[in-house]
Amino acid sequence: MEQSSSPRISRRRALTVAGGVAAGAAVGQAAVPAFGAAAASDADAIVVGGGLAGLVATAELVAAGRKVLLLDQEPEASLGGQAFWSFGGLFFVDSAEQRLMGVKDSHDLAWQDWLGTAGFDRGIDDPAGQDYWAYKWAKAYVEFAAGEKRSWLAGLGMQWFPMVGWAERGGGLADGHGNSVPRFHVTWGTGPAVIEPFEKKVRAGVAAGKVVFKFRHRVDGIVRTGGAVTGVRGAILEASSVARGKPSSRRVIGDFELKAPVVIVTSGGIGANHDLIRKNWPARLGTAPKTMITGVPAHVDGRMLGITEQAGARIVNPDRMWHYTEGLRNYAPIWPEHGIRILPGPSSMWFDATGNRFAAPDMPGYDTLHTLGSITRTGYDYSWFVTTQKIIAKEFALSGSEQNPDLTNKNIWLLLSRIWQTPEPIEKFKKYGEDFVVASTLPELVAGMNRLTGTNLIDLAGLKRQIDARDREMDHAFSKDAQVMGIRNALSYLGDSLSRTAAAHKILDPAAGPLIAVRLNVLTRKTLGGLQTDLQGRVLDDSGSPIPGLYAAGEVSGFGGGGVHGYRSLEGTFLGGCLFSGRQAGRAAAAATAS
Repeated sequence: MEQSSSPRISRRRALTVAGGVAAGAAVGQAAVPAFGAAAASDADAIVVGGGLAGLVATAELVAAGRKVLLLDQEPEASLGGQAFWSFGGLFFVDSAEQRLMGVKDSHDLAWQDWLGTAGFDRGIDDPAGQDYWAYKWAKAYVEFAAGEKRSWLAGLGMQWFPMVGWAERGGGLADGHGNSVPRFHVTWGTGPAVIEPFEKKVRAGVAAGKVVFKFRHRVDGIVRTGGAVTGVRGAILEASSVARGKPSSRRVIGDFELKAPVVIVTSGGIGANHDLIRKNWPARLGTAPKTMITGVPAHVDGRMLGITEQAGARIVNPDRMWHYTEGLRNYAPIWPEHGIRILPGPSSMWFDATGNRFAAPDMPGYDTLHTLGSITRTGYDYSWFVTTQKIIAKEFALSGSEQNPDLTNKNIWLLLSRIWQTPEPIEKFKKYGEDFVVASTLPELVAGMNRLTGTNLIDLAGLKRQIDARDREMDHAFSKDAQVMGIRNALSYLGDSLSRTAAAHKILDPAAGPLIAVRLNVLTRKTLGGLQTDLQGRVLDDSGSPIPGLYAAGEVSGFGGGGVHGYRSLEGTFLGGCLFSGRQAGRAAAAATAS
């Protein structure tokens, strides 16, 4: 049912918190660089944002023969946006890789899982509902994932690691949250390999005179003339040579106004804007954490949401967001408060800050959103894994292309070395990361946990009692412990038994040691709500009518419709959402500008 008082980002709040939208006056007398020249100011379309969705939309426009201006406030080094840093996971249904691993999947099963996970409840049958278009996008996306998605991407040269991952295993009911079967396909080459074919198409468009890059162009306003969008205006920022992901200067050296009959907004979400996250934090997830670490570069600040809303766009579902519960502080940060997520296997024991074990479904890899709420309701911003060297060697993976040099660099021998050794990036975090405690005995481990937090919250006797109880479940083939049952279920899947699940063992078995405790921080990541769009990617106003000439794709549009995921993600769907929504918007914009 539509919530009549569902929270929305007001124009004033979005603009104030996100940093304002007015273009600054020129500072100093520095010359405007060549990429700001007026001669390149006209085009068939303007794309705002050079991330994956923007590249896909631009590639579609170029394929249709359109001329495109691709704007981004960051320097060229950051082309591709957040997708570059990703693990490259993609959601496919009934894929060749699934069939190779003995996984039987279907469109109907995937749709059941999507609906159970999304929990759409804001007017899917009401054209004015916040979930009306989100539901339609979800249906179209699942059909895409079960249909041409894999063949389309394979035709562009993408390949996938054959062992399909099983993410978000669910909340315990067949028609509820989670993936019934493994569907997380890791791209061979990770995030950079997902970007590559589209960047090549766009750069070919540059060479052919069909695309003009305009880096360091910060859009501060969308121009409307006679009701239709006719271009953008903003500030030109000084040139920057910072490396990808590093914060860049915001010094203004000029302003611009560019004209086109179509503008496609592909500017990303709010993941680096902690103030905006907290303002939209829903009560259902408890109190917003006072301390969070950040899973995206600083420029992912949500500015374009407020700017597009000021142009008449409707924002829906702003209280829906996706943050991870297994974040590590990066010992070698690239952006401020840089965090890395552990992608865990099923075996580590999970405790709250006071040493109480979480119950199902708050287990590693099962229900991220539920676990997030369970953590925040404890009154603390962190939790703990208690685990063993045997478990982390087999089960820990780290998010991010840079944390997986074997997969990213397509190094088969380095990949195979995971069979006999713990991957080097994990060992480095264990050695240098501030969130790891390593000990030979449980008393030493508890002392280290308390020392790390500067508290005495963890009681040795209480922790030992809970671990002993779990370890006794290893003595027989039966169990009432949901996590132990989950481990055995995972071991029945070939992909998990080969690469993602350690042989079942007792946590306090000295042969599996040393013991390891990992402090887990809340890691900001994705915006699940956003600009409401129809299936062509056209941005809608508060009346539900398309704003002429205005389109959106990617995270800024909730990956389509203002919230294709609903409340939760099945994982592998963020890159896929950029691909699908970018393609939809690009093709629709190309058709709209046909002469």
